[in-house]
Amino acid sequence: MSDSVSFQLTNQNGDLLSSADLAGRKYVMFFYPRAMTPGCTTESCDFRDSYAEFGQAGYEVIGVSPDPPSRNAKFREKEGLNFDLLSDEDHALAESLGAWGEKKMYGKTSDGLIRSTFVVDESGIVTKAYRNVRATGHVARVQADLLEA
Repeated sequence: MSDSVSFQLTNQNGDLLSSADLAGRKYVMFFYPRAMTPGCTTESCDFRDSYAEFGQAGYEVIGVSPDPPSRNAKFREKEGLNFDLLSDEDHALAESLGAWGEKKMYGKTSDGLIRSTFVVDESGIVTKAYRNVRATGHVARVQADLLEA
């Protein structure tokens, strides 16, 4: 896998964060469909609760959704999240990583964000991709792969 990550997105405070800002650092970037929904809350809170362990292993955590910064700000405050939430409103970053596309829910097919997580190295290269994951238990799996390796 040699996907390179390139982005410039707005965080929950309206500040721009780009892939260039993260050069030289490793990070876990997870894509969630919609802030303040049950699955996204579960996944985000699991990342929040595991933030210190990821940090000790040298990884930053970043959440990305198609939500506007104002919704991400409310979500971050409501759940006490301790990492940036980026707004990919035109889903260009999600599309570039294959995290946007056709999905089926309740027997209905539509285009949307596919819950996915990407581990990115210091050079901005995706070293591991988790696609179409379930919210519950996903963070533990990422932890097991990265922190016990």
